[in-house]
Amino acid sequence: MKNFISMFLMTSLLLGGMTFTIGKMSVCAASKNRIETAQQKQSQLFGSAKNKLAATDPDFAQTMDNFIYGDVYSRGKLTDKQRELLAITALTSSQTLDSLPAQVQAALKAGATPVEIKETLYQCAPYVGFPKTVSALEITNKVFKKQGIKMPLANQSTVTEATRFDDGFKVQGEIFGAEHIAAMHKNSPANQKHIANYLSEFCFGDTYTRNGLDLQMRELITLCAISTIGGAEPQVKAHVQANLNVGNDKELMLDAVTQCLPYIGFPRTLNAIACINQIIPANA
Repeated sequence: MKNFISMFLMTSLLLGGMTFTIGKMSVCAASKNRIETAQQKQSQLFGSAKNKLAATDPDFAQTMDNFIYGDVYSRGKLTDKQRELLAITALTSSQTLDSLPAQVQAALKAGATPVEIKETLYQCAPYVGFPKTVSALEITNKVFKKQGIKMPLANQSTVTEATRFDDGFKVQGEIFGAEHIAAMHKNSPANQKHIANYLSEFCFGDTYTRNGLDLQMRELITLCAISTIGGAEPQVKAHVQANLNVGNDKELMLDAVTQCLPYIGFPRTLNAIACINQIIPANA
């Protein structure tokens, strides 16, 4: 019996060592594929341009590039165009604009049109404010000018002064339910009715009704913008439901929030995922 136990322990140790070795080989192979994937994606999006930290902080630059373009870009079903528009959203919302010129150029290479890029920025305005949006627009305009893109772009507005409330109310109803929006207006205190009106007129009338992006993409952008700014969990949860209502499933929302992770960090990403899980069960 003693010999049997000794043989069992020895075999377990050997198998454990073998498993560990195989595990190490698998990890090495995966790491190599990840690095190659990152290099290929960066070449596709940025050409020969290198990370500006490569000369001074090469190990950190490699860690960053491998995580963003090897890990995050390889996960999920977002297109490269969607990924770049959401990266632009996160950079604008967090006002980390040093990286914006490169991401705007990458978005163009990924197939985003100038209109789609501008509409992404406009979509951020109701959630992050005009100053942040203007700062991002000024940088984007410089990139467009260098690329020979003639501005102003074609007007994508579909509302007039006379229709912006009704059209905004209608699209709000499509996203959140007409009865809910009607109740919001009805139940708003007299000294706060202007906010309900602004939501219908500006946020949804002036912004959501524009051409250039469909409702699904506008809702993904909104989800990422309010996840990025932090402290807006009630609104994040509301727009998780809104995303569901316009046809974006949980996996797509998780992909979108994950795409923002390198730009906003883990705490805000995890907060957004917690909101998604509160609206949709964790394993759904």
